[in-house]
Amino acid sequence: MALAPMTVPDVLQDFTRALDRAHLDAPWLGPEMSRAPIPQMRPFLWRWDDIEPLIMRTGELMTPGRGAERRILRLANPGVAGKTSTHTLSTAVQLLLPGECAPAHRHSPAAIRFVMQGQGAYTTVEGERCPMEPGDLVLTPSWTWHDHGSESTGPMIWMDGLDVPLIRSLETMFFEPFPEDRQQVSKTLGDAARRYGTSGLKPAWTQPRRDLPPLVHYKWAQTHAALKQLAEVDASPFDDVAMEYTNLATGGHALPTIACWIQLIRPGVHTQAHRQTSSAVYHVFAGHGYSVIAGERFDWRQGDFFAVPPWAWHEHVNESSDEVVLFSIQDTPVFEALGLYREEAYTEHAGHQSITHVWQG
Repeated sequence: MALAPMTVPDVLQDFTRALDRAHLDAPWLGPEMSRAPIPQMRPFLWRWDDIEPLIMRTGELMTPGRGAERRILRLANPGVAGKTSTHTLSTAVQLLLPGECAPAHRHSPAAIRFVMQGQGAYTTVEGERCPMEPGDLVLTPSWTWHDHGSESTGPMIWMDGLDVPLIRSLETMFFEPFPEDRQQVSKTLGDAARRYGTSGLKPAWTQPRRDLPPLVHYKWAQTHAALKQLAEVDASPFDDVAMEYTNLATGGHALPTIACWIQLIRPGVHTQAHRQTSSAVYHVFAGHGYSVIAGERFDWRQGDFFAVPPWAWHEHVNESSDEVVLFSIQDTPVFEALGLYREEAYTEHAGHQSITHVWQG
């Protein structure tokens, strides 16, 4: 019996198998380029009502120490491999109980700590002790020694943000434990704030370290005051009263790979939609409202987190009579450094998207 001639699909499949055996690829067999980004990560919302009982339960299951140095729950986006929040950013919630110490170490990923609740804990960064209060931001730049301790009578909870996925993709992950659980405090309390403040001035005889911003601890009282002052004179149509934490030595982003924002959404404000090539993870520090991300409505309240993928239209709404405060980490610096940052305003329907459905989780 004569064999049937091979069809074109059969020939291509046979050719593809031959390529695989030779560890080769033919990009012309499939689309290599797209007219716009097609993110794998999804818009997503993590509710504090789900997080809180689980993070508190971890206090019964483990104690920070060598081998398991941090008690954290990471926010895993279902569209991202590796169980991180975006393709470049990892976000977690960390719990420290009274009297505990999260041992000192350093690593190549840069990190931030934004305090959610509690009093009496501290982070020590390169010998500077930073007492932590709700709304404070503490930076731990790449390869800087840092440890956490608690002298509180109650639990302390904060948000961790790191560039771990980016560092892994570049295959530059390094980690080193400190010889002791706690590093020695070598600077006077508030040393950096006294030296550099927020005036833009510095001691004339000093040369700031290139790897360590002059200020690593941003206090909530000053941050909130700055937001209120800006609200009196100006606001963005896309983000309302939004401010970025900066490196006082350079005037640039707080960290080379992570931008940190704090924004006030005033009562009755509905921002216009826009999109960027960068991604972001937001924490609702105060208030309640909703965001529309790629046509989907995400209702959030204090304690919640939500992620905005690259090139996704997004806008924020505060229909209440109370202020909303959002803190966010964004990977903007990476895209700016590579010449890949792009931003676009939504021009239809007075800048507001049509809501196709409401996120239910």
